[in-house]
Parts: sequence; structure tokens; C-alpha cells
Amino acid sequence: MQILEGKNVTKHFGGLAAVHQVDFDIYQGEVVGLIGPNGAGKTTLFNLISGSLPTTEGEIRYKGKKITGLKPHQICKRGVARTFQSAKLFSGMTVFENALAASLFGTKRAISVPDAEREATELLDFVELSTAGKMVAKDLPIGHRKRLEVARALATKPDLLLFDEVMAGLNLAEVAQAMELVTKIRTKGITIFMIEHVMKAIMNVCDRIIVLHHGSKIAEGTPKEIATSRTVIEVYLGE
Repeated sequence: MQILEGKNVTKHFGGLAAVHQVDFDIYQGEVVGLIGPNGAGKTTLFNLISGSLPTTEGEIRYKGKKITGLKPHQICKRGVARTFQSAKLFSGMTVFENALAASLFGTKRAISVPDAEREATELLDFVELSTAGKMVAKDLPIGHRKRLEVARALATKPDLLLFDEVMAGLNLAEVAQAMELVTKIRTKGITIFMIEHVMKAIMNVCDRIIVLHHGSKIAEGTPKEIATSRTVIEVYLGE
């Protein structure tokens, strides 16, 4: 089943087309990668999907319903959550309080404080941060910051997760752990659309990959097809 669809999605900043007439389809249960050189328009596309930026042209539909023009919190409460290149946490609050806030206020449902506390505890355990609950978020190392942001996104009960470079800045061991986490999230039935520059991760966890260059989609296919595409090799991967 198609969960997310974009048709002719375009975003201009003055005379610059950051995203230009991009079409895409994401299906329930998939892990889809979004790659391309720096400045290709990847994060801008995520900002359009999540409502952080308005589109110049085109339409985005989630579960068959138009979400273009909705506010970020409205899109989130429909079931689309995201993370950011640099984790955007409540830096002065504890790890547990960050997860608790997302459980209490991230969805349309009414939830009691005890139930939200239980849920926050379970989510921190899921992302392997159960021992860090009392730490202040700003004191976390980068890998744990990213895991906390994933926990907060999961607290909103999404059907679709947008990951924006969740593995950036991680060492090899942390990348392997992040790949395992993506797989664990997928087994929960959550669809994942992810921007990533770590090619090992993209090639191993994604079903399909979309490639942007100068704001336009230049390729789409399986990891094997993308890895052997002459166009993608020339503009991004290299020999």
C-alpha cells in the first residue's frame, strides 16, 4: 500500500530551485534511502514533507490525503515523524523528560502521566538508553543524542519515520548499532524514508534508493541498480 506520494514537488528560494519537480512514492513497510551530494535538496525535501517549509509547486499526499500546506504538528499527529541532522532536543531536560514530553504531547490521543511514563521507559529501553534516563540531554555523546531523538520520534506513534542523517558523526561500531536500530524499527511495521551519506548503511538496509542532484531526481532503484548506475557514480559515488 502506498503511504507517501509526491507529485511535481518543487521548492524555490528566489531564483534557486532547491527541489525541482520531484516525483516519489513510498510504500508501507519499505525502507527507502535518499542520497545525493551536499546541496542536492535532500533535507529541503524532508522539510516539505514534514511541513517545515511550504512547497512552491506540487502536492504531497500521506495515506491518500493531501498534507501540503499543513503545519508540522498537524502532519506529525497524522503519523509522520522525523529526526534532524543535528538532534533537536530539550537540552536542559533529562533524557527521560525528553521522551516523556514526546509521549504526552506528540499525538492526538489522551494519555495519563503514568502511562506516558511507562511508555517513555519502554522507548528508552528500545533505543538502549535505559541507563541514561537521569542524564541531562546536553551532556549526551552524539550517538546517544541521535538515539534519544529517535525515541522521541517513536513516541509520537508514527507510521512513517523520516531519518535525516541519523548516522552522521558516528563511529563504525555506532553505525552498526544504528543499522540494527533501523531494522528493529522496521519490524514494528514502521515505514522509513532516510537521508544518509553512510553508503554501507544505505546499501544494506534500504529496499530502494532515490538519488537527487541539483534538486532533481536523477535515479531510483534497488541498491544494486544504484551502485552500478553510471550517472550516480559520476555525480555522487565515484569510481
